[in-house]
Amino acid sequence: MKENEVQKWLFEVVHPAKDKNVVELGMVEKVEIAGDTVTVTLAFSRHRDPLAEYLIQAVKAAIIRNAPKGTAAEVKTVLRDEGKKPSTGLDLGNEELEHVGRVIAVASGKGGVGKSTVAVNLAIALAREGYKVGLADADVYGPSVPKMTGTEGVVPEAVKEDDKDIILPVEKYGVKWMSIGYFAAPEQALIWRGPMACNALKQMILQVRWGELDFLLIDMPPGTGDIHISLVHDIPLDGAVIVSTPQDVALADVEKGVNMFRNPNVNKPILGLVENMAWFTPAEHPDEKYYIFGRDGGARMAAKYDIPLLGQIPLVQSIREGGDSGEPIALGSGPDALAFLDLAGKL
Repeated sequence: MKENEVQKWLFEVVHPAKDKNVVELGMVEKVEIAGDTVTVTLAFSRHRDPLAEYLIQAVKAAIIRNAPKGTAAEVKTVLRDEGKKPSTGLDLGNEELEHVGRVIAVASGKGGVGKSTVAVNLAIALAREGYKVGLADADVYGPSVPKMTGTEGVVPEAVKEDDKDIILPVEKYGVKWMSIGYFAAPEQALIWRGPMACNALKQMILQVRWGELDFLLIDMPPGTGDIHISLVHDIPLDGAVIVSTPQDVALADVEKGVNMFRNPNVNKPILGLVENMAWFTPAEHPDEKYYIFGRDGGARMAAKYDIPLLGQIPLVQSIREGGDSGEPIALGSGPDALAFLDLAGKL
């Protein structure tokens, strides 16, 4: 057992009156592991919480439910002045990005266009080209990197340096991965308001020991909301790659994404556009192309906004299967893998 594992279990303990778990509320003051005993210290305000006893028992139950058989659970409580805010550990600078060459956002105007599929396979393709690569899964509402890389259930290590916790990324396929999905159960819905999601995002990027990288890709959530604004203001972003499908409804949202990055208050370069699901090719007829979402919509949009068209990725079953199995298609040598290697070369 490790402290990070216990913290993950405590996400299950939700304060009924506040609809947030005890970790998000800053109530977990300390986690101690001694032999077969886990001791959690909960901080309460001096104003008595009528649900204090319920939360204490719920914490014990979460530990017993998840820990190895025979583990004992203890809960201590401390009182905190109401005027004293709990430490969030988010006094973060850019020290962990000092040895990162380029920080690139992989964004989309809407969900469902395969942005995470492109981000994961692009990261692996860059690594295959000999670059040192990391990927931060900033889609805090729907983290998919653990599933797509076969790293579900992994709990990243953490080290303490100068009273600050540093998270060590998960390494697989020659890429360093980090995702909020490593700290929450796969079935757990992350119901977070904007500021809380932004704080989680910063931790997934600024509190991680990336080391020396040529590229750090950031898999953005879809849309143009709080998280995107927080990212471009607080992270030294070098540019963005936008992913879309050829259909008009997706391209309409791409325009919003382009305008966001080109807004004078944001002003980040758009490095190119990737047209995903550009055509459908049956495995048994590899030379046939069916343009089920429309033809060359991404190419026209790229030309309209003077953005390089970095690649057109086909809709083939093997790409979906690779994402579901945790073995991304960019690891292979077929034409579908070569599409991502070509994309990496152009980037």
